[in-house]
Amino acid sequence: MDHLSLGDVHIHRIEEWSGTFLSPQHLFTGFDDKDYQRVKDKVPATTLNVGNDEIYARLQSWVIEIGGKKILLDTGAGNDKERPGIPLFGNLATPFMTRLAAAGFRADDIDMVICTHLHVDHVGWNTKLVDGEWLPTFPNAQYVFSSADADYWNPDNRNKFPEKIGETVNEGFFNDSVAPILRRGMAQLVSGSVELMPGVHLDPAAGHTPGSMTIAVTGTKGRALFVGDIVHHPLQVFQPHWNSIFCEDQTRARATRRHVLTRVAEENAVMIPAHFAEDHVVRVKKSGDGFVPDFVIF
Repeated sequence: MDHLSLGDVHIHRIEEWSGTFLSPQHLFTGFDDKDYQRVKDKVPATTLNVGNDEIYARLQSWVIEIGGKKILLDTGAGNDKERPGIPLFGNLATPFMTRLAAAGFRADDIDMVICTHLHVDHVGWNTKLVDGEWLPTFPNAQYVFSSADADYWNPDNRNKFPEKIGETVNEGFFNDSVAPILRRGMAQLVSGSVELMPGVHLDPAAGHTPGSMTIAVTGTKGRALFVGDIVHHPLQVFQPHWNSIFCEDQTRARATRRHVLTRVAEENAVMIPAHFAEDHVVRVKKSGDGFVPDFVIF
């Protein structure tokens, strides 16, 4: 689904990259093969190759048109960036900006950029390389970052946070995709629950990173909840105790995931995770003390 309408709010999906990622056995901590065998055929075939246990994934961004503003949510991996810790997303040359333009949006049109959290695959298009310098890709936008994540991932604070699970994988992203925005005074650093504008509400959802956030977008005909990497794959709806290996606080991540899934179910919201393939958005229903995904959106 590349377009979702919430009445007076319109959401557009912009794809950067598609491919296969780790197997469930390697991606999830707490993985149990018996549970996997029980649920693997219940997720869409477009999200999981059960023949060889490969996860299908996407890097994708979302443009939200609301209240006369255009908000870009998460900015993928970006082009031309050295990523020694995760070569899959290094030195990319994707047509992301062309796809953004094809959807009807120029870089100058974007009023705000929100990153659900600061990780290598969520901040890349914050900047672009121009004559050897990393410059803001969206010059008219206010960038919104979690203050907790900005503090946590700043290399100057390494002694303050010496043991990061994602330090190697995320090497380099702060210097080329976050610091240039901060230096220019273009970032709003947020903490706690924040209403950015009518219909756009941020809530802390720590665990995957210290500053992970959910973004609730409310229109006249429904609500969407952007959850970043709180849920990487539909398997986690069935198995919310499975964390990704990239979660910084494993205990808190499990609690946050269950809280978010409960919220989505109770509010009958559309859940929009960062990396779902093909069936990019999902509703969630309660089932006993657990949850099931429902890909029939409307």
